[in-house]
Amino acid sequence: MLATLRCMVMRDLTLAMRHRSDVLTTVFFFIIVVSLFPLGVGPEAALLKEMAAGVVWVAALLASMLSLTRLFADDYNDGTLEQLLLVPQSLSLIVLGKVLAHWIISGLPLVVMSPLLGLQFGLEGDELMMLMVTLLLGTPVLSLLGAIGAALTLGLRGGGVLVSLLVLPLYIPVLIFGAGAVTASAAGMGADGHLSLMGAILLLALVLAPWASAAALRISVE
Repeated sequence: MLATLRCMVMRDLTLAMRHRSDVLTTVFFFIIVVSLFPLGVGPEAALLKEMAAGVVWVAALLASMLSLTRLFADDYNDGTLEQLLLVPQSLSLIVLGKVLAHWIISGLPLVVMSPLLGLQFGLEGDELMMLMVTLLLGTPVLSLLGAIGAALTLGLRGGGVLVSLLVLPLYIPVLIFGAGAVTASAAGMGADGHLSLMGAILLLALVLAPWASAAALRISVE
């Protein structure tokens, strides 16, 4: 199982490195969206600090969606996906490997960049650390839930729009608890409840999302 998981992750990472522009698009989109808000709102420190968590989280959510349509589409178009359905290994495990690679490509860079971007909003040390922790817990959930939408819309015309309509409602709890944890930390209140709920959502997504995505892939290919 670990060998299969490692093989899928390394394969998708290798393919992604051959199309670096797609990877950089997600990062630059995240940076531009977060950086535009201080320019548009103005230099008022209190207002920027109050809206920081929501802005960063919405930008991360939108950036993670940019590459969802390519999660299975390339393998579907060249016939690789049909071969993956025939291998003896669990399709859910294969999907988990692809989702993990997607998170490394599109989610992990956002986690690393978030403290630097949070400085634009006047966030301090503990708040920046909390922002990074929430993104570290939440961005894998975005990839896992997004995989379900990508699998359901595979091969459909206008699949990118349909993915957005399917997964955005599922992203709302992650957005609320992620931004809420940073806001609570900035206000001096405990954020343990928010983090616990985000951890529970992550565990549920790890268990259920690969299975649901695998079932959706079988339906889409048939």
